[in-house]
Amino acid sequence: MTSQINPNLINGAYPVAGQDNSTKGMRDNFTNIKTNFNYAASEITALQASVVTSGSSVVNDLAGALIFDAEIQNISAPIVSWGNQSGTIQINWAAGLYQTIIATGSVVLNFVADSYPAAGIYGQVKIKITINNVAHTLTLPTQVTVNNQGIQGLNTSTNVITFAATGVYEFLFETSDNGATFIVVESNKRMQPFNNSSENLAALGAANLALTTSYFSTVAATTATLAAGVNGQVKVFAMYADIDDSSLDNMVITVTNAGWKTSGTGTITFNTIGDACTLQYINSKWFCIGNNGCVFA
Repeated sequence: MTSQINPNLINGAYPVAGQDNSTKGMRDNFTNIKTNFNYAASEITALQASVVTSGSSVVNDLAGALIFDAEIQNISAPIVSWGNQSGTIQINWAAGLYQTIIATGSVVLNFVADSYPAAGIYGQVKIKITINNVAHTLTLPTQVTVNNQGIQGLNTSTNVITFAATGVYEFLFETSDNGATFIVVESNKRMQPFNNSSENLAALGAANLALTTSYFSTVAATTATLAAGVNGQVKVFAMYADIDDSSLDNMVITVTNAGWKTSGTGTITFNTIGDACTLQYINSKWFCIGNNGCVFA
């Protein structure tokens, strides 16, 4: 903004000392001084209404003022650290865009009302949660309804996330309707081991739920187990070697919550090289979605 204050309107050499001076010249000077004061008052008032001040104090509060057409560099945000927590945590969006939690038990998130932006304005907050025990779950607020189908381990009917592995997880929450609904994004994809890892399953072993594929070979009849999974999880089993094709070297895996049983456990029997199957945990049960040579019972 260009200032309207014009110091050139004021005659600094008037009145002249030691001689009579016209009162009109003095009146003109006073009038121009008053005009410039009025301009200054108006411009200062406008600045105080839009810059980062409160009276004479700097408070760094723009009070919702719009900033646009700006080049910004070296931006940072404060971290709100909740430390060790369990139970319900009241997330205040106004406190900070990045908030961290170390779960000592199951955690329930709740977004503080009136802390998020007004309808028609976009706002976001990222939650980092450290899971040190897979028995600890994370419950999202009921308003989290958008994009939740893509979150691994999330039961969309209860908004509870069950973790298959310990580690650090990050979730981004976004709203533009004053918190009526939230979009959730699993921002660090910490759960990817569901899709890109494998193990050599030992005899009498428990299949690792944090790994997608379990493969094995047998020299004698043996067994293994598969525990309950996380909804949406995929698990693959494959026999890559055995001594012969007799039952003397079968692998029998006992499966918790078997989808091919009315309730309880079921078994999968692998008899020869190449026997393999793909399971997916759907509605709290393991279902076979692909099979080559395995026997289900």
